[in-house]
Amino acid sequence: MNNETIRNIYCVGRNYGLHAAELGNDIPEEPMIFTKPTHALVAINGEDIELPGTRGEVHYEAELVLRIGRGYEPGLTVDELVDGLALGIDFTLRDVQSVVKKKGHPWLPAKGFLNSAALSDFRPFPGFEQTKQVEYTLEKNGQEVQRGNLNDMIFDFQTVIDYVARHYGLGQGDIIYTGTPAGVAAIQDGDRLELLWGGESFGAFTARLTK
Repeated sequence: MNNETIRNIYCVGRNYGLHAAELGNDIPEEPMIFTKPTHALVAINGEDIELPGTRGEVHYEAELVLRIGRGYEPGLTVDELVDGLALGIDFTLRDVQSVVKKKGHPWLPAKGFLNSAALSDFRPFPGFEQTKQVEYTLEKNGQEVQRGNLNDMIFDFQTVIDYVARHYGLGQGDIIYTGTPAGVAAIQDGDRLELLWGGESFGAFTARLTK
């Protein structure tokens, strides 16, 4: 993963109905978009990933990540715009998020901290129809804890891409975390996490909670 080639990090919140339900949130009527700073990026490459251990629970949220390969123009399809697919984890400080949500503050303190955007290497995008046929999973200490099926998304890739482009702009080098399925939970120091695409490992690491 080359961070220098990534410009903007867009993320879609509550894009799987069961995930929204497990956190007691309403189903959004339009894509809920937030961003992370590029400093939040950290490669999933087998090395340990350090995360805050003194700010309440840190939750994993496994996601499929798209890379935009050209400038956006209205009418372009997902297959024309996306050139790479990766798996990532949107780490979230859940206790912090609960506080900022109650206060009506932005999610940045809960979502944008260092190493909060874990990301595998990108693979060539196989096309939208092929991508729909493959499920991705997150395993924690060898046990499956999340399984994502794109057919369960509230807003599909095309809807998300068009929405982001219309409201915020979208161009080559931007990436989109497309939302997490149900099963999010807190990690413990020393947990081993592995992301798989159709049974193929996209990367693993050990989480280290700093004191």
